Amino acid sequence: MEQPIIITAEPTVTGRSSFLPRVYNWMAAGLGLTALVAYFTASNPALQKVVFGNNVVFYGLIIAELGLVIVLSAAVRRLSATTATVLFLLYSTLSGVTFASIFLLYTSSSIASTFFVSAGTFGAMSLYGYATKRDLTSWGSFFFMGLIGLIIASVVNIWLHSAMISWAVTYLGVFIFVGLTAYDTQKIKMLARSGLTGEEQQKAAILGALALYLDFINLFLMMLRIFGRRR
Repeated sequence: MEQPIIITAEPTVTGRSSFLPRVYNWMAAGLGLTALVAYFTASNPALQKVVFGNNVVFYGLIIAELGLVIVLSAAVRRLSATTATVLFLLYSTLSGVTFASIFLLYTSSSIASTFFVSAGTFGAMSLYGYATKRDLTSWGSFFFMGLIGLIIASVVNIWLHSAMISWAVTYLGVFIFVGLTAYDTQKIKMLARSGLTGEEQQKAAILGALALYLDFINLFLMMLRIFGRRR
C-alpha cells in the first residue's frame, strides 16, 4: 500500500536545515561515482571494447539509464528509500560507463577546465534559485517545452547531420539547463519546507539529487561541445 507523504504545518528547523545538504551530498556522490567509473572505463582497453565496440551494449546501457530515470521519477512513492538510493547510484554508475567516451574524445585539460566552468555556472544559478524571491514556477513549463524541442531536434539531426542544427542545439541546451538549475533548486527549497520526514524525506532527497545531477551533467556536456578540445 502506498505510503502517504506526511506534511506538518511547521516543520522542524533541524529537518529543514538538513534536507538541502542531504540533496547536494547525494548529488555530489552521484557525480563522483560517475567520474570514477568513467575514468576507470576509459583506462581499461578491454572494457572499452565491450562498451564501445558493440552498439547493442552501448545503446542497451543508454536505454537502461532512461529506464532508471523513469522508474525513479514516476514510481518513487512505491519504492523504499533504500531501493531509490540504490537505483540512483546504479544510474550514476551506468552514466559513468557511457560517459567514458568523453575521455576518449576530448583532452584531459579541456575536460577539467570545462568542468570548472560548468561547476561555477551551476553554482551561480543554484544560488540564484535558492536566494531569489521571484516565483520560478513558470520557468518549469517553459524550459521543459524547450527540452522537448531540444530532444526532437537532436533526433532529427541524427539523419540530417547538420552542423548548424548541432550548434543551435548545443547553445540552446546550455540556456535550458542553466534555467532548469535555478528552477529545480527553488523547487527543492520549497520541498524542504514541506515537512517531509523519515523515508519520504530520504526519497525526496534522492529525487532532488537526481534532478540537480541531470542539470549539471547535461550542462557540462553542452559546454564541453563548445569549449572542449578534441584529441
